[in-house]
Amino acid sequence: MKNMNTTLRLALSAVLLCFSTPIVSAQLIAVTAGDFTKVGLSGGQFLKIGVGARGTGMAGAFSSLANDVTSVFWNPAGLADVKRFAADFSQTFWFAGMSHSFAAVAIPVGEKFRLGASFTGFSSGDIFVTTTDQQEGTGGIYNVSDIAIGLTLAGYLTEQFAFGATAKYVQHAFTNMSASGFVFDVGTRYNTGFNGLVLAFSVNSLGTQQAYTGPNVTRTNPPTDGINTMPLDMQMQTSDFNVPLSFRIGLGADLCKGAVFEPEIDADGILQHSWMAAVDFETFSDVPEQFAIGTEYTWKEFVSVRAGYRFGSDQFGLAGGVGLKYNGGGFEGQVDYSINPTQNLGLISRFSVAMRFN
Repeated sequence: MKNMNTTLRLALSAVLLCFSTPIVSAQLIAVTAGDFTKVGLSGGQFLKIGVGARGTGMAGAFSSLANDVTSVFWNPAGLADVKRFAADFSQTFWFAGMSHSFAAVAIPVGEKFRLGASFTGFSSGDIFVTTTDQQEGTGGIYNVSDIAIGLTLAGYLTEQFAFGATAKYVQHAFTNMSASGFVFDVGTRYNTGFNGLVLAFSVNSLGTQQAYTGPNVTRTNPPTDGINTMPLDMQMQTSDFNVPLSFRIGLGADLCKGAVFEPEIDADGILQHSWMAAVDFETFSDVPEQFAIGTEYTWKEFVSVRAGYRFGSDQFGLAGGVGLKYNGGGFEGQVDYSINPTQNLGLISRFSVAMRFN
C-alpha cells in the first residue's frame, strides 16, 4: 500500500507539472512580451478580489495554509481540512463605495471528501449616467453587479496529498446588459511531513471567453433626412473578453511544529503557540507577476495577529489583521478583521465570520 501511495503521488505530480508548464509560459508571454501587455484587457476583475479577513490579512500568502471554507477561493484543496459542517461570511468594503461579499458552506461527504457551495457578489452601488453634453448627469442611474456561484469538491487522495476543484457560474451585468459563462479552479496541497511544511499549487478562473448581450445591444435609429424614410434597427457588435486566468504556487509551515520551536500543549490539550509563515507566487493573464509573504501568530487558539506584504502590485503592499476564536465544544466560531492600504485608492477593510458545527 505504501508503494502504491508513493507511485500515485509521483504520477499526480508529473501530471500537474506537465499541465502547469504551458500555462505558466503562456501567462508570462501574454503579460510581459516586450513592449506589449494585456493589462486591463480581461473582464471579471472581481474574481481576483481576495475573500476572508484571515487570508487577506496575510497579503494573500495563503494558498498553502488555507484550511477553512475560504479555501474555495485561495486553493480548493484546502477544503479537505474542514472536518465538520462549516460556514463563512465575509464583507469587503472596497474603494469608491463599492462592496464585495462572500458566503460559503461546506459539508463532509464520507471520511475523506468535502463538498462546498459558495456565492460571491460585487456591487458598484448607484452610478449617475452622464454624457458629454450632460456632464452633471442626465437623471438616470445604473450600477454594476457581478456574481459567481460555485460548487467545490475536495478530498485527500492519500494521507498527505489533497486535491480540490471548483466549478463556477459567473455573470457580469450593468444597466440591462450581461455576460455569463463557467470558469473552473483546480488546486492541490502536499503535506511533506517535515516540520509542518506544506506545498500548494492552484489554477484559477480557467474558462472560455464571454460577451455582453441584452436589450441595450439592440438600437433603433431614427431616419436620416434624404437617405432613410424608415427607422433602422441596429445590432451593436460586442467584443469577446477573457476572464483573468491565474496560476498560484505557495509554501507554508507552522514554525511551532518543529521547524523553529517545539509544540507546547497544556493540560487541557490547547496548543499554546502557533506561528504560521507562508510565501505565494502568482502570475496572471492580464497583469505582471506578484509575490506575497505573510505570517500569523496565534496564542492559545484564541487570539491571532497577522501581517504580510505583496510585491509587484501597483496598489497593494502592506497588510494586517486580527482574529478571535471561540470553541464551545460542539460549536466553534471565529471573527476576523483585516486592512489593506492602497497607494492611491484609500484603505480596503474586510470583516468575516466563520462557524463550524459538530
